[in-house]
Amino acid sequence: MLERVFTVVDLGGTTLRIARYGVVTGTLSDVRRVPTEGIARHPGEPAPVLQSKVAEQLASLAAESVERHGSGALAIAFAGPVTADGHVVTAPTVWGERCAPLPLRLLLEERLGIPVVVVNDLTAALWRYVKGPDEQPFCLITVSSGIGSKIYRAGEVLLDAEGHGGELGHWTCDTSPHAPKCDCGGHGHLGGIASGRGVLAATRRAARTDPNGYAHSTLARTAPDPERLDNPALVAAVLDGDAFATAVLRSGLTHLASAIASVFTSIGVRRYILMGGFALALGSRYVQLLTQELERQGCFGLDPAEIRRMVELGATDDNHGLIGAGRLLVTRQAKQSAVMAV
Repeated sequence: MLERVFTVVDLGGTTLRIARYGVVTGTLSDVRRVPTEGIARHPGEPAPVLQSKVAEQLASLAAESVERHGSGALAIAFAGPVTADGHVVTAPTVWGERCAPLPLRLLLEERLGIPVVVVNDLTAALWRYVKGPDEQPFCLITVSSGIGSKIYRAGEVLLDAEGHGGELGHWTCDTSPHAPKCDCGGHGHLGGIASGRGVLAATRRAARTDPNGYAHSTLARTAPDPERLDNPALVAAVLDGDAFATAVLRSGLTHLASAIASVFTSIGVRRYILMGGFALALGSRYVQLLTQELERQGCFGLDPAEIRRMVELGATDDNHGLIGAGRLLVTRQAKQSAVMAV
């Protein structure tokens, strides 16, 4: 008997990945990568033009994959806010400026003739960590070029129908007049301060403010000019115990710890899973420093031992969106079957 198969897609600003997902085995195969036909590949093109390019690229690749694998459904993890009915609201990293919402689910279902699910990429990634109906609440946080989050509770991701929620990276944690600028255009957002990109920018600012401290840092040996410093060098310095680099990282973690403490205090979520290139590159050291800051600030009602159990690292591969999209689709189809059987 042939295994049921889905096609899963993880569409980001730079890369589109598409794969075969085995429903019974829960495994990926035939993973293919292509550049996304968006703003990174076609800078300067108007947003509506890029939106059309991406939609056509996705439809063509999905159609080919569905036919090749005999897929019974399609799930897409999309880098941007998505409504409950599968409309992509905005996609700054994919087509840049805001334009009309894209009814992606409807377009693909009409073209492919199979069920389609479209969700935010981090929403999809979260489902990788849902092992069953009794899964306890948790928050998935990605720390890479930006910061994002999603919360799972009682079988659902906590979002409203218009896709709002899970944007911890756009919480304004610095209201000072000279707060760092976020990629979204706002100022003082957590993502612009504590992300990999934010910490790198903060390290460069610290080097200008304290040139002597920077000169005595291992960072200066890698990049005498701090403007030429990059994230791999910054990560290496932190892992090597460099005091200058670690101090800058801690300054960003102060805000991230405060955000986590606020989520816990508000709704009682006690488990936080970290993913994203920057957090995973720093690995256990990142968890250690973040947990130390959480202990310093405190989480109302928890003792230090309980706080130390709050944060953990996610899987170290980059298949979160693909695997999660497959698991989400399995869950939704199972719910639909249960309703129809009543």
